[in-house]
Amino acid sequence: MGFDVLYIPPIHPIGAAHRKGKNNSLLTEQEDPGSPWAIGSAEGGHKSIHPELGSIEDFDELVKSAKSHDLDIAIDIAFQCSPDHPYVKEHPEWFYHRPDGSIRYAENPPKKYEDIYPINFECDNWQALWAELKDVVLFWVSHGVKIFRVDNPHTKPFTFWEYLIEEVRREAPDTVFLAEAFARPNIMYHLAKVGFSQSYTYFTWRNTKFELTKYFTDLYSSPLVDYFRPNLFANTPDINPEFLQYGGRPGHMIRLVLAATLGATYGIYGPVFELCASEAMPGSEEYKDSEKYEVRNWDHKRADSLSDFIARVNRIRRNNPALHQNRNLNFLRIDNDEMLAFAKTSEDGMSSIVTVVNLSPHFAQEGTLFLPNKDFGTEQSYQVHDLITGMRFLWNGEANFVRLDPKVSPAFVFKILKKIRTERDFDYFL
Repeated sequence: MGFDVLYIPPIHPIGAAHRKGKNNSLLTEQEDPGSPWAIGSAEGGHKSIHPELGSIEDFDELVKSAKSHDLDIAIDIAFQCSPDHPYVKEHPEWFYHRPDGSIRYAENPPKKYEDIYPINFECDNWQALWAELKDVVLFWVSHGVKIFRVDNPHTKPFTFWEYLIEEVRREAPDTVFLAEAFARPNIMYHLAKVGFSQSYTYFTWRNTKFELTKYFTDLYSSPLVDYFRPNLFANTPDINPEFLQYGGRPGHMIRLVLAATLGATYGIYGPVFELCASEAMPGSEEYKDSEKYEVRNWDHKRADSLSDFIARVNRIRRNNPALHQNRNLNFLRIDNDEMLAFAKTSEDGMSSIVTVVNLSPHFAQEGTLFLPNKDFGTEQSYQVHDLITGMRFLWNGEANFVRLDPKVSPAFVFKILKKIRTERDFDYFL
């Protein structure tokens, strides 16, 4: 299964957003109730639309409109609650309690999350709790949602996910569950085994040639490939990686091409990525003026927007079956450590793509790329067509020179064309 771009956060149908106070600090619960991650408010719970966003009829219209453009709406599922969530009053037994009987808020010492109440999945009334959370997912399925980005699934019991995913797929077999889990590898892999369709990866922090080569060799050349389906995100609402902070526009293009061609499924976080908004909170991976906490207006028609580049890369993916798979990734030799080269060929051999990326967002890089004769039939002259810039090159043999200037284009996505016929190929010449 392959997707082009899956934007996150998707739709957060429930809960109000926090607003920032002076000095970028969060306002307190008393000043501004609700949660930035759509986990309920006094207006409703996990099956509600916050009135500031519209009605359920408006949501249905959004889904219908999206489908008319061949798009699907994804929803973020965060199974925890704000203090004013209806569950807190209706089912206090579903939560953890302090010795004095009050409900315990979330903590990750030294941090205290007083506006989040974690759910006790092993409470005495767990059967009713699990059934209700299953119904939350099925409610949105009934409103046309098939893709769920699940927040922090590794902090909930694996047996719960086995139950929920099996029950949901019993009624809606094509439902997609994406595991938003940056945990130890074995935990991420176990989530895939219990039924998650796709999973986040550490791609976001793999930047060098050595890191990328080793990581994807481990992912695609081991038994993991049979059950772990990676989703390569270049950024998320929580994560503004250091590479994007200093890489500028070329850095965003580099990470986009890597994500889109190394993996069958990839994603970016909306207009923040399109417009290369890389400013961060000092010393952190948090976006400055984050959309998690405030409403932002974006000029999508800005001249420096990457939207056209993103659309071009998505068309390349869609039109070349070689990029729809993961098992077929082969890294190629190129004699420059600042350049990464790899190939993908479709199962029928009809589609071959070679990607070459300059990993340096600030400096031009050049090197000799080696295409093995046995894999590409490069004994004689042949043509390569860069699907990003449209340029064509006539190459000879295995070794050929490549130069990439990030100010022009930091990557080539070559389509390998059949050998050029010459006069020597015709019978009358022989």
